[in-house]
Amino acid sequence: MSRGIRRERLGWDIAASALLMAVSALTFALPERFPGARWVLIGIAVAVFLVYALGARPYVGINEGVQDPSPMTSALLQVSLVALLALGVLLEPNMLILQTLVLPLLWMTSCTTRQSILVTIGNGIVLTLAYSAWGGFRTDAIVAGALTCGLSTAFSLALGLWITRIAEWGVQRQRLLAELTAAQAGLETASREAGAMAERARLARDVHDTIAQSLTSIVMLAERARVDGSPAALGLIEDAARDALLEARALVAETSPAPAADSLSEALRRLAERLTRETGVRVTVRASDAALSRDVQVVLLRCAQEGLANVRKHSGAASATIDLTVDDQARLRLRDDGRGLGGVSIDDDLGFGLAGMRDRVALVGGTLAVADGADGGTALTVDVPLAPVAPAAPALSQEVS
Repeated sequence: MSRGIRRERLGWDIAASALLMAVSALTFALPERFPGARWVLIGIAVAVFLVYALGARPYVGINEGVQDPSPMTSALLQVSLVALLALGVLLEPNMLILQTLVLPLLWMTSCTTRQSILVTIGNGIVLTLAYSAWGGFRTDAIVAGALTCGLSTAFSLALGLWITRIAEWGVQRQRLLAELTAAQAGLETASREAGAMAERARLARDVHDTIAQSLTSIVMLAERARVDGSPAALGLIEDAARDALLEARALVAETSPAPAADSLSEALRRLAERLTRETGVRVTVRASDAALSRDVQVVLLRCAQEGLANVRKHSGAASATIDLTVDDQARLRLRDDGRGLGGVSIDDDLGFGLAGMRDRVALVGGTLAVADGADGGTALTVDVPLAPVAPAAPALSQEVS
């Protein structure tokens, strides 16, 4: 039983007890119509109280959780209450005061609102007849009984329907609150799952753009070393392995997995030099040293890494250029003189690299375009909008331990 139901029933207990004492006191203030009439009236009041306490009390309350009685129990309780009240009015009209308890109980012990209305009207008719019988069915008694019981019935119907509506609103509100709580819990779960998926996607992009590229370089250099066995090839393998180790440590430390360099332009030059050493492709870098936020630097660096990886694997180019310009936006352009896209579009989703680049650029509000160059080859362009005041450029070398 909820706390609200217990408090509500305690209030009913107090009201019923107070009414019993008031009726008992009233009987001593009224003249007796016959010997022992006073005790009969007190007995009727006590019987009404017992019907409430032993029968109707479990069904009292407007809070959710209060059960309706069975049809049989409802009928027995209501017939008992109406009969006792009618008997009291037949003996003494002032016993109508018991309506203050009986009428609400008729509503509480009904199974439906329709039953409440019908029983309340029936109670009014029975009490009118009892009042009229007390007055010998004289015209004045009939009029007085009809007026008194009619007003009581009308007031009971109005108040009962109002309280019933309030109870329905309360139940609906509690149901909506429960649904809202469940929806919030579901939203929190979905948010956590979305965050976990986004983090997995970020880690996948970082692994693809760093360690996977370095391992690809090591594989290609190992194949080259198997052919000629030159110390230079072994040195390149060692350098590539060290870079992969640095990138792995940076990922574990949840910092930017950038190569050791003092700025983004230096990082781009380091990438270019590495590609030239490993493949012989000449890479020219023209990069601005303007201050960029860490997020923008990482995005541009990863796009350059992926672009150079595609130059290595797919283009067959002899040379490439990297241009980085900064004004109201940061623009990175990577062009090569290779075979071009061959009809492949970024929307074809043929590999993880371009799709990962597109998603990474979108995270900072930028755009990615990949197309065949005007003079052949492939042109990759990344545009990233900048804040009005750019923060000081962090040293990329501090991001790697």
